[in-house]
Amino acid sequence: MTNSATSHLLPVFARVDLGFERGEGAWLISTTGERYLDFTSGVAVNALGHCHPHLVAALQAQATKLWHMSNLFKSPDGERLAARLCEQSFADFVFFANSGAEAMEAAIKITRRYHAAKGHPERFRLVTFEGAFHGRTLATLAATGSAKYLEGFGPPLDGFDQVPHGDLEAVRRAIGPHTAGILIEPVQGEGGVRSAPHAFFRALRQLCDDHGLLLVFDEVQTGIGRTGDLFAYRRLGVTPDVMSLAKALGGGFPIGACLATAAAASGMTPGSHGSTFGGNPLAVAAANAVLDVMLKPGFFDHVQKMSLLLKQKLASVVDRYPAVLSEVRGEGLLVGVKAVLPSGDLVTALRDQKLLTVGAGDNVVRFLPPLIVTEAEIEHSVACLERACDALSTDRLKKAAG
Repeated sequence: MTNSATSHLLPVFARVDLGFERGEGAWLISTTGERYLDFTSGVAVNALGHCHPHLVAALQAQATKLWHMSNLFKSPDGERLAARLCEQSFADFVFFANSGAEAMEAAIKITRRYHAAKGHPERFRLVTFEGAFHGRTLATLAATGSAKYLEGFGPPLDGFDQVPHGDLEAVRRAIGPHTAGILIEPVQGEGGVRSAPHAFFRALRQLCDDHGLLLVFDEVQTGIGRTGDLFAYRRLGVTPDVMSLAKALGGGFPIGACLATAAAASGMTPGSHGSTFGGNPLAVAAANAVLDVMLKPGFFDHVQKMSLLLKQKLASVVDRYPAVLSEVRGEGLLVGVKAVLPSGDLVTALRDQKLLTVGAGDNVVRFLPPLIVTEAEIEHSVACLERACDALSTDRLKKAAG
């Protein structure tokens, strides 16, 4: 990891000394002309790969018409995108933002405002879960609750009660007269590709119904096809009241969205929330193009088929390299491999083999291929993993001998 002494970018990222100039499908081409298989996908953003022709055409067409307008005026294309998202989900209303963190901020505000509008402003707290990641703003950092992200930024925003992931009794104990809702990711991405049993989510839904709470799903990483359906909640069989989206929604163009039922959004009135760039015409054009592709028959059948193949192939490598790898986990093409040695070493070894992956909590390396990945590209990724495991095993033996 390097940070150039001459760079004027704020040094908040430990950037790898590697740059890219263009992309083609699941591949990135570096500034030195080398080809890398991209199983990072911009951290689950480039769901349709790089330079998908339908997305390129949609953005090119929109760029000649309108780049930006104020939300003081109607947005026909934004209305169409919102209607499509509602038709495919539980929601009645959509708020467009620019990122996952902004979508989560909207979800938090909607949840608090719901109770305030009913005459209970004291109900503002959300139950959250250890290992979660909800964003980098002060509110979403507080919801995340991780000390390493909160350090140095003053007292965390009040209103979040964190409990162990999957612990239903702890959730019950955390619910009180000030509780407004429960916030959870269907699968924890940054937290190590961790999930809870479907029965746990059903129990959360029941608790919300029993106590008059809102169930909020953070689908910033799991939504828009990543787990094998358009939204992960559909695979759980549990419907939230509020849901945040971002990452893959624009296929690489920045856009976030917060979806809510009419009841959940009943407190949101003119002036209660807003965004200068939210629902930008370019972003909306990109998101509509993403839905054009994903809603075609057979798209998610392909994702599920590639998911099964990838997990089977990875499990075989885990069996053959128990000193390097211990477990495969995940849903759809949100797949994690738990490492025995430091996960950062595995990410580096894979990059040496021209395969790009990304780390996560719990010493996990995420495999996040674009959803249009081919069987041949999955085979190639597994071959890269095998070579990386060989290299790491050899290094380990050398260190042991030395």
